[in-house]
Amino acid sequence: MQKLIEIYNYREMIHSLVRRDLKGRYKGSVLGFLWTFLNPLLQLLVYTLVFSTIMRNGIKDYYLFLFVALIPWIYFSTCVSGGCSCILSNSALVDKIYFPREVLPISYTLSQLVNMLLSFIIVFAVLILSGKGLNPIALLFLPILILIETLMALGVTFLFSGICVYFRDLIYFLGIATMAWQFLTPVMYGIDMVPEELQNIFYANPMTSVIIAYRDILYYKQNPHMNTLIMAVVFGVSILILGICVFEKTQRHFAENM
Repeated sequence: MQKLIEIYNYREMIHSLVRRDLKGRYKGSVLGFLWTFLNPLLQLLVYTLVFSTIMRNGIKDYYLFLFVALIPWIYFSTCVSGGCSCILSNSALVDKIYFPREVLPISYTLSQLVNMLLSFIIVFAVLILSGKGLNPIALLFLPILILIETLMALGVTFLFSGICVYFRDLIYFLGIATMAWQFLTPVMYGIDMVPEELQNIFYANPMTSVIIAYRDILYYKQNPHMNTLIMAVVFGVSILILGICVFEKTQRHFAENM
C-alpha cells in the first residue's frame, strides 16, 4: 500500500513521461503522429494481401477478422520488445534523481495503451463503414478486456525491463521472440484452425484468450465466453504479480549496472 501511495504521488511524472513518449516518438518525421494509424494499417494491408489473396484461407471479411486482433497484438508485443529497454533508455534519470522506478514501466505501458486506444478509432470506423457494425451489449466487455490486457502488458514490461538491465542481450532476443510469438497466437488465423491435439498448448499462451475475446466482441459481435475471460484474468494477474516481484528484486542495483 505504501508503494502504491508513493507511485500515486508521482502521477504527474507518469503523465509527463507518457506525453514525452507520445510527442517524441515520431519527432522529425514528415507525417509525425499519423504513423500511429499508418503502422497498423500498413501491416493490415500486407497480411491481408498474403493470407486472403495469395495464401487463401477462406475466412469471410478477412481484413476485419485480422484487424480486430492485430491492434491488441501490436500493443502487447510493443510492451514486450520495447518495454524491456525502458529502464536503460532512461538511465540518466535513474542515476541522478530519486523516484519510484516503477514509474518508468508504468508510463511506457500507458503510452502504448494510448496508441492502441487511438487505433481503435480506426477499427470502429472500418467496422461501421464496412457494414459489419457493432454490438453495443458486447462492447460493454471491451473496457474490461482492455484492462486485463493492460495488466498483462504491464506485467511483461516490469518483468523484462528489470532483467534487461543485467542481461542486455535479452533486448535483441525479445525482438525475435515476439515475431515467433505472433505466429503462435491466433492473430492471423482462428483458434479453430489449430489441430485439436495442439489446442491445449495454444491455450497455454496468455495472449490466446485475450485475442479470442477481442474477436468475439468486435468481429463476431457477441459477448466473450466467460471461460475465456476468466482465463485471461488469471493470466493477466499472474503475469503482473510475477513482473512486480522480479522488478522489486532487480531494481535494487539498477544504478550500479547502468
